Amino acid sequence: MLKRPSLLVTLAAFAALGFAAPASAQKGEPSSDSSKCSRYKKGSDAWKKCTATGLIEGTSDQELYYAGYWLARTGQYAKALSYLNQAQVKDERILTYIGFATRKLGDHDTAMGFYARALTMNPNYTVARAYLGEAHLERGETAKALDELAEIGRRCGKACVEFKELEAEIAKRT
Repeated sequence: MLKRPSLLVTLAAFAALGFAAPASAQKGEPSSDSSKCSRYKKGSDAWKKCTATGLIEGTSDQELYYAGYWLARTGQYAKALSYLNQAQVKDERILTYIGFATRKLGDHDTAMGFYARALTMNPNYTVARAYLGEAHLERGETAKALDELAEIGRRCGKACVEFKELEAEIAKRT
């Protein structure tokens, strides 16, 4: 698995935004924090959204990205998707992690579409290319993974993190 910013860096950034994942999110369960959600009529769509994710209206896309990223990186893929899919503007980072979580849940075909959308937005986003390479490996498509590795090399060089990590994944699987 490719390594993005360390969990400590991610958690520090997460905390710096003043956003803390609810304890329920850490366990992968709906939030029952009625104090945050009590401003909504119980049973309303807004209340259901708040109690399901621990989020309230006004959560920024940046906060949703960090929450989704953190949850995905800790193996809570379905919960990560619940955060990432709430983003109003799905940039290449959010699309990539939707693809990542979707792939980890076993839906490679849908994940490939999210990686493609991310790369359409930003062909230089080598994180998406590296995860796409991993997806190709998981599908037994080593030649396509090598193509992505070469593309990453052209875009950021052989010393960049994404190149080194995808190269290591290819070496482990071939």
